[in-house]
Amino acid sequence: MTRGPAHEVAPQELAEIARGLRVLLLRTIHHARSGHTGSAMSCIDILTCLYFREMHHTPYNAEWPQRDRMVLSKGHASAALYVALHQAGYVTRAELRQMRQLESILQGNPDSRRCPGVEASTGSLGQGLSIGHGMALALRGGVDGGEEPRVYVVLGDGELQEGQIWEAAMSAGHRGTANLCAIIDANGLQLDGAVRDIKNVEPLAAKLEAFGWRALDVSGHDFAALCGALDAARGERERPTAIIARTVMGKGVSFMENAIGWHSRAPDAHQLAEALAELDKAKQPAGERAGTR
Repeated sequence: MTRGPAHEVAPQELAEIARGLRVLLLRTIHHARSGHTGSAMSCIDILTCLYFREMHHTPYNAEWPQRDRMVLSKGHASAALYVALHQAGYVTRAELRQMRQLESILQGNPDSRRCPGVEASTGSLGQGLSIGHGMALALRGGVDGGEEPRVYVVLGDGELQEGQIWEAAMSAGHRGTANLCAIIDANGLQLDGAVRDIKNVEPLAAKLEAFGWRALDVSGHDFAALCGALDAARGERERPTAIIARTVMGKGVSFMENAIGWHSRAPDAHQLAEALAELDKAKQPAGERAGTR
């Protein structure tokens, strides 16, 4: 039996949640004076769909056995996960302001031993899909007589250069692990430049399908497309699904978009003010935004 989305939320409502998360993300990284801004901004829309529409989970019982799981394999984008967990009720505002400080539950990479809602400690790239596949296998058939939980793994496209990813992909395809969904945050950039120039991973859909996966290629900033892909993945009963979400590094702030320098850089006070002003304009009706920059 396959359960539906946890909440029916309209795409425009998800877009407003994501805009608010970007505001909070920038404030949090600025306060910490450290963080992977561009990488986190590109996957905010993916996490918004997962936490506020798709996944069955509860902050009041973070260890609920029948919850869906999400593994952030690209752990350096932890700030995006932390603001989503805050908005969902797992992390307080005071804890968010302590991100990347000594003894904080919110370290530079997610730590499942410290932070409620974090399913796996990640950061060493390439391991998340193996972890997620193991979880999905363990959850097959349901838990305690309930429905079968789903496992989502969010990966970076540069991360796909790691060989362990493809070992896990081959294993999941071979076992037909249909309750596993990998979402690739394909923003085209990594620390040292363009993914295609460092080690090209395309064509992703063809490769994943050859490994026995269902592959869906969509815009990672189109909420209707993302929701549709997640619905299709949930309805798949024979094989795992990979959603290749085409995204933009630094999405939401024009001077950060597709700028490799923002991969791991915190905004200063002036840049923060400029970015927040731009995000504030984004919440206005399209007609009122006409002619603005």
